[in-house]
Amino acid sequence: MVGDQVDGAGIPTRTLVESMIREDASIDAGELYAVGNALGMSDQQVRLCVRRLVGEGQFTQEGRGRKALLRAGDGMRRSIEPEPEYIRYMYAQDRGAAPWDGVWHAVAFAVPESVRQGRDAMRDAIVYLGGAAIQGGLYVSPNAWESRIADAAREFEVGEYITTMTTTDLRIGALAEPRELAARLWPLERLAAEHERLLRVARRQLDRLHAVESMSQTERLTIAVELAAEFSRVMDPDPLLPPELLPTPWIGAESRAVVAQCWSELLRVEQPGSIRLFRVYADVLREAAAAR
Repeated sequence: MVGDQVDGAGIPTRTLVESMIREDASIDAGELYAVGNALGMSDQQVRLCVRRLVGEGQFTQEGRGRKALLRAGDGMRRSIEPEPEYIRYMYAQDRGAAPWDGVWHAVAFAVPESVRQGRDAMRDAIVYLGGAAIQGGLYVSPNAWESRIADAAREFEVGEYITTMTTTDLRIGALAEPRELAARLWPLERLAAEHERLLRVARRQLDRLHAVESMSQTERLTIAVELAAEFSRVMDPDPLLPPELLPTPWIGAESRAVVAQCWSELLRVEQPGSIRLFRVYADVLREAAAAR
C-alpha cells in the first residue's frame, strides 16, 4: 500500500514517521528526510507517506519539503513506542524480580456469529496479550492478564461471552510439567530465532556507538529508529513467559540486555526536546536500573 512501503532495513515508512515525533508532537521534516535517507528510503517514499498521513488527518503540515513542520494529532497512533508497563515487567523478569507463582490464567469464549467482528477482535487481543490456544475458544497464559482481558471484552462488547479462570493443575494429554507445556503451547524456537536477530542488530548498533567518538544527530536518530523498530517487531509477539518456563539460558534476556546498553549509550548525550522514543526508554530503563 502506498505510504506503508518497507525499506531495505525492513522499517515501514509509517513507522519512521511515528518514531520521529518529538515531545511537543512536532516533526522536523528535515530530520525526517535525513533519517529516512540514512535508512535507505527515498525522498519520494517519505513524501508519499507524509502526504497520506496528512490526508488521513493524523498530521497537519506547515510549509513544504524538508522545511516543513509536521504536527501529530491527538489520535495519532505510535505503534513503535513500547508500553512502559510491558517493558518494566520484561526487565523485572530478566533480573529475577518477577518469579512465576505457578498459576495458569485461562480465558474461554464462545461468541455467536452475529457478533463475528467482536469475536475476531477479541481473539486477536488474546493472542496479542500472549495467550496460547489449548483448543477452540480456550486460551492460557502464565501471566495475570484478567484486567486486560476485561478491558478488551468491554471494548469489543463481548463481555457476556467471556469466562476467565485460574489453575495450578494444567494438563494437555500426558503433559503436565510446566516447561513441557510451554514448549507445546508457544513457538519457542521461532521466538528464539527472532531474539537472535534482535541480538545481532543490537550488537551492531552498540559497536557503532562505541566506535564513533562524536556522532551526528542524524546518525544517532537513525540508530534509535532502527533499534526501536527491531525491538518492537520482536517483542510484540513475545508472550513474555517467565524464566521458569523457558530454556536456560534464554536468548531473549541477552538480547534485551544489549538493547538496554544501546539505549544507555544513546541517552548519555541526548539533549532536551528530543523525540519521544528517548523519553519512553529513558524513564523505563532508569527505573529498571534503580531496581537492581
